Formats: sequence, structure tokens, C-alpha cells
Amino acid sequence: MSKLKPYIETVGQGPDLVLLHGWGLHSGIWELITEQLSQHFTLHLIDLPGFGRSPLPGGDYSIELLTDQVLKVTPEKAHYLGWSMGGLVATNIAISHPQRVESLITVSSSPRFVQADDWQHAMKPNIMDSFCRYLEEDYQGTIIRFLAIQAIGSETQKEDIRRLRDTVFIHGMPASRALREGLNLLNDVDLREQMNAISVPFLRLYGRLDSLVPAKAAEEVGQLVPHSEHHVFPKASHAPFLSHTDQFVEKVREFLVA
Repeated sequence: MSKLKPYIETVGQGPDLVLLHGWGLHSGIWELITEQLSQHFTLHLIDLPGFGRSPLPGGDYSIELLTDQVLKVTPEKAHYLGWSMGGLVATNIAISHPQRVESLITVSSSPRFVQADDWQHAMKPNIMDSFCRYLEEDYQGTIIRFLAIQAIGSETQKEDIRRLRDTVFIHGMPASRALREGLNLLNDVDLREQMNAISVPFLRLYGRLDSLVPAKAAEEVGQLVPHSEHHVFPKASHAPFLSHTDQFVEKVREFLVA
């Protein structure tokens, strides 16, 4: 087990809420919702290993490694909110360590990110392959291209892309291994069979215009976890907390305070 721990910042007051960001980014991406949420919750903002200010431990960059690293720095029990790849990590924590999770919110996330014969509402494998290929040639350009895809179609597309671009390199470049193996993780992880182990209250949030995690996946995931709830933001893409901040915060509060 690695002695390295991820960077964590704690702000606000009230029940504990852990926020986990997506691939290529860091906890600075939550800036727009931090002020509102911190009035009601104690927020634990984590940079996943190899991103932002967090060191990269040795060993495979696996969902298990990310789970262990996050649990090293979070409260004994907390609400978890994870976006995209962070949603995959939060989901895995709810499956493998239910005693640590009060409730789970995933945003633009899925138990399997890439299409399979029995899982059509997901990314086409060739898109993921091309990202992995581009990454070897141009780390910075590939991250920016990936961020741009996340905002396509959103009402505030230009502002969203600018915010993502401005945020991503504030703490320098993410570790190349975290980028490369993080994409492999998104390509390979499939939690569908374990989803029925999730017993905590569970809210899934989607953007109708999201091309990475299509909102149509919502119904299929609902069949895997019948007690979960979901909401689709009609004019949002992959980052509804950027494009529809107030509605997003309202949904989160509504669910956590209920």
C-alpha cells in the first residue's frame, strides 16, 4: 500500500460531501458550485491521483487504486458526488465500501463508458481508441479536444469550454501515466454486474446533449439499480454543473436534504 495520499481541501459546514472530478481535470472544476454547496455541506474536494496537486503512487492505475486513495483522506462516512470518471470511482466506493457512503450522486457517469453488444448507449470504441492514440502524440491538445467534446451542444458551450480550458492546467500538466491509464480505465471498467450491490440512496444526473455518456443510458442503469432516481438536464451536455449551476445545486440539495 502506498503512503502517498491525494490532495484534499475541505470547505463549508454541514453534512460531509465528497466531490470527485473527471478525467484530465482536478477539483478546481467545482469552483462554480462550491460557494453555494458549502453553505449547506462540508465539502471535501479531492484531486484524484496524478491530477491537480495529487501525487501518483506506484502500481496499476486501477479503479481499486483510486478507491483506496480516496478513502485514505475522506471522512468515515460521507455523501459522495462523482462526475464522469469520478462517478465511476464513487460508484465503486458505494459497491465495495457501503459503510463509508451515506448516499451517492453520479453526474454524466455510467457503470460502463464504452459500447458493448448489450450496451449501446455509450461511447463508440473507436472514439476511445483515437483519444488513446492522440494522447501519445500531444497530451495538451488531446486534453483540450476531450474538454471541447464535453461541452458540445450545451447552451453555454463557449463559456463552458473556456472555463474547462482555463481550469485544466492551473496546477501544471497532469501526470502522463494518469492520463494514459485513466483512459484505459474508462475503456475497460464494467461495473454493471455489481450495481445491484448499491444499497444507499442513489441519484444519477445526466445532460440530454451529452455525447460521451448519452442520457439514453439512464433507463438501462435504472434497470440495474431499481431504487435509484435520475434526472436529465434538457439543455446540458457532459458538465451540467457548469452550464446549469443553479438547477444543478438545487437538485443536489433536494436529494441530500430529503
